[in-house]
Amino acid sequence: MANEIEKKYRLSEAEKAGVLESLDEIGAEFQGEDFEENILFANDELISKQAVLRLRRIGERTIITFKQKVQSNSAAKHHTEYETEVADFDEIAKIVENLGFRRALVYEKRRRTWNFRQVEIVLDTLPFGEFMEIEGSLTAIAEAEMFLGAEDFEVVPETYPILTAKFGKKNGDLIEARFRELEED
Repeated sequence: MANEIEKKYRLSEAEKAGVLESLDEIGAEFQGEDFEENILFANDELISKQAVLRLRRIGERTIITFKQKVQSNSAAKHHTEYETEVADFDEIAKIVENLGFRRALVYEKRRRTWNFRQVEIVLDTLPFGEFMEIEGSLTAIAEAEMFLGAEDFEVVPETYPILTAKFGKKNGDLIEARFRELEED
């Protein structure tokens, strides 16, 4: 089990360009770029616990995650998280569905990741916007904000699933935020 602490920001194009420049200037170590497909499963028990069960596909990798919100008074989000890699995306999806969970949300994301001191910094592009997340201790997050000039950026308390529910497209009982839908509009 891990306790995850992260802070999310909505970025304008100018802020994103400034962050990219700052990442280079401060010597942050680029870790790579990925495309993700995320499926969130739901049932009444998960909803009552403020928890999610997520299946994530990153290339050939499949990761299943359980996350539960931990109450906090800070602008950073706190979660209890259990996560493991599994062998087959389609098979684990069938197992989860046969256990009584239903597909509730699907969102796609393009993610670029950097390491800097004691934090992980990611720049995410989703069909509904540009975001940055900084993950680490509260002190390390505050330090990274200072180095990136992000102290006054718009903090987004909502998770990507909540934002997907808000900005995604309804497809039957499923809400989706996919890049191909943007290309079709």
